[in-house]
Amino acid sequence: MDVPHRPAAEKVTNVRDLRASDADRERVAAVLGEALADGRLTIEEHSERTSRVYAARTLGELTGLTGDLSPEEAQPILVDDRPVSVFFGRTRRDGRWVVPVKLPLLALFGTVELDLREAVLQRRHIVLDSLVLGGRIRLLVPEGVRVDVTGRTILSTRDLRARPAAEGPTIEVGGTLIFGSVRARAPKPSLRSRVRNRLGRGR
Repeated sequence: MDVPHRPAAEKVTNVRDLRASDADRERVAAVLGEALADGRLTIEEHSERTSRVYAARTLGELTGLTGDLSPEEAQPILVDDRPVSVFFGRTRRDGRWVVPVKLPLLALFGTVELDLREAVLQRRHIVLDSLVLGGRIRLLVPEGVRVDVTGRTILSTRDLRARPAAEGPTIEVGGTLIFGSVRARAPKPSLRSRVRNRLGRGR
């Protein structure tokens, strides 16, 4: 999970304006390469879009380059600050997506699953403004992230097994939970991820 670095006084009003990283550009370039290989893009289209990928400065500029190549859930980067809602079912956000400063959640007898392990946080303190009735919130967070439940809870349960760090980001679950539950987990990173992180620190 990434947290953009910026002066405290600077305000970001749109998640699309967050700066893109080299890894974000490579994600989009890989999708374009697949589209070229299976004939969804011509050589000219691939060349033009790839040039725009490496010139892109923001996440919003990148998302517009693959919108016609994959459904929303398969996009390499999801930039969406709309509320997350579910009715009698299950909805999930995962992969590379941007978490706005305040994200409204609505779960009526359903489950909202948020995987933040590859997400970009707009701020170090994120508020999930929740309205849960007979529903569930399930969070997967990286090590170092704190999860706090501060909302009003009525006959609701919480099971928080994150591994926070002293100066780590905070995910605050606010709002109202009635006959609901909140569960947070910080899964141990895979062997591949641990090796990659160690190699990165050794550079």
